[in-house]
Amino acid sequence: MSRAAETPDGARVPTPEEILALGHVPLLASFFRRVHNDMPEPLREVFAEHGLTARHGAVLTQLVAAQPASVSQLAQRLHVSLSTASGLVGDLSRAGLVTRHEDPGNRRRTLVSMPQRHRPLFEEFVAARAAPLLRAMDRLSPRDRAGFVAGLTEWAREVEGQDDDGPDC
Repeated sequence: MSRAAETPDGARVPTPEEILALGHVPLLASFFRRVHNDMPEPLREVFAEHGLTARHGAVLTQLVAAQPASVSQLAQRLHVSLSTASGLVGDLSRAGLVTRHEDPGNRRRTLVSMPQRHRPLFEEFVAARAAPLLRAMDRLSPRDRAGFVAGLTEWAREVEGQDDDGPDC
């Protein structure tokens, strides 16, 4: 097996096929830039009024997927420091988008959840944002879908590892 070409700093040079695939990545930027435009108006107003960012949205997405969660669980899932996660939760709590309460199983632990009144609005937003990806994945075979999910997951881990304080989008 021949060794892949490397740059002077040791990074692997992508193959021509990989370069073609990587050409799609910048096209996704517009999808991420229009996140606020895709938000339901009441949610967009809360985000604007309280200066909330995509990182706050990432916390809410985690709570829609599996709630309640402790602040340390959120920090771990988002690959951010505990203090960053705590600050994000505090901002969301002041905005009224999350509640904090004592864990009945461990009184020293605080759990974070999304109030039921906000859940349908945020679920609608997540579904709308996920629709293009889910349609694309539906066209893949189960094997290709599993490979895509594995590749995307590893890419996200690699990118997150470059920024100790986690993702911005």
